[in-house]
Amino acid sequence: QVQLVESGGGLVQAGGSLRLSCAASGRTNGDYAMGWFRQAAGEEREFVTALSSSGGTTQYADSVKGRFTISRDNFKKTLYLQMTNLTPEDTDVYYCAASNRVRILSTVPSRYEYWGQGTQVTVSS
Repeated sequence: QVQLVESGGGLVQAGGSLRLSCAASGRTNGDYAMGWFRQAAGEEREFVTALSSSGGTTQYADSVKGRFTISRDNFKKTLYLQMTNLTPEDTDVYYCAASNRVRILSTVPSRYEYWGQGTQVTVSS
């Protein structure tokens, strides 16, 4: 089992920045693809970005490309999401996810076995 805990969410003005962190614990000695998703109340979970287990491959949703950056520190067992130039449309609960079944990375939430509890990001206009 892998446990994921997100942090770093909060309230920020439009145009501002936030960095989310996702700390992994438990059986983390495998190769895990990891990703960030977001979800608004009553809506489906939406892909934001993902990173392969090696860190060599990334993918971003068009809506965040050029503004968000995913990275990981394998020594610290932590995944990061640097968000810049935030807009009110980025307001959501953000979740990190991990999978050791995904071959490289996936944009599909159901492909990930492990999820954090989520952290709220609110961008005011």
